[in-house]
Amino acid sequence: MKLVMGASGFLGSHVTRQLVERGDDVRVLLRRTSSTRGIDGLDVERHYGDLFDDEALRRAMADCDVVYYCVVDARMWLRDPAALFRTNVDGLRHVLDAAAAASLKRFVFTSTTGTLAISDTRPVTEDDPHNWNEGGAYIESRVAAENLVMDYVRDKGLPAVALCISTTYGPGDWQPTPHGGLIARVATGGFPFYLDFSSEVVGIEDAAGAMLLAAERGTVGERYIISDKYMSTREVHEIAAKAAGVRAPRIKLPLRLLYAAAHANDAAARLLRRDLPFAVAGVKMAELMSPLDHSKAERELGWKPEPVEDSIRQAARFFVEHAAPGTA
Repeated sequence: MKLVMGASGFLGSHVTRQLVERGDDVRVLLRRTSSTRGIDGLDVERHYGDLFDDEALRRAMADCDVVYYCVVDARMWLRDPAALFRTNVDGLRHVLDAAAAASLKRFVFTSTTGTLAISDTRPVTEDDPHNWNEGGAYIESRVAAENLVMDYVRDKGLPAVALCISTTYGPGDWQPTPHGGLIARVATGGFPFYLDFSSEVVGIEDAAGAMLLAAERGTVGERYIISDKYMSTREVHEIAAKAAGVRAPRIKLPLRLLYAAAHANDAAARLLRRDLPFAVAGVKMAELMSPLDHSKAERELGWKPEPVEDSIRQAARFFVEHAAPGTA
């Protein structure tokens, strides 16, 4: 039995689907309030509970050999970071306690490329230590989470591996993710801009496939970079526009303008006492991201991603088919 936590999310739903399609017995742990559009129709065993429900965690992991952990709070714009640490660190600790007590073959943890180093001279590898602290509370919580997993590997024998997954694109982004929401606006002709930065990107189905491979071939205590290539936002938006049959964005939004807008966003958030989703921390993180070397995943997991351009096209067509973000 395989357990997927976070199965209602973008990555988790694709992990769940791939497990079902290959014939595994699959259990998912959901909150009662979770939207399940991404997994509706799949033959899975549903359990209900949250990260702090120790009994629900224990029941969900009973007789499972692999846990795929796809839970993350990515709201980097929150004025009060307590919620980020509560989910990404405190809730994870409850899960790890249950996992350490279970008879697991693997615990596959979804980490992020934000826990990796940055470099101006060469592609970053998994062996490069984290060397920056300008990503705000979100990155702090994710670094703490990854470190916590590795503490459990060392101190409690948890058979965990961590996948540092980059920005994902593809179909089935129902909520959507913030970067998916931009593709939706581009694909429906509502966003004539491109952003003046580049990032590492990967297809969602390839990211999910890497999770399955990590359960079978990943070395306990290791982390793996899961990303296809480093692409400019302009190129991403052009691919999406062409796939959707609309005019490609032609107006560049330079970093200085993005920073000005983000500072205004943060000031308005403080004044209005509301969380507004265009924080300075997010722009800074986008600016600092470096090219990555994913050869370790190819070498040790046998992971061979398809060209991410195909996933960007699929994402654009998905959003066209399902209308604008927030209406799907």
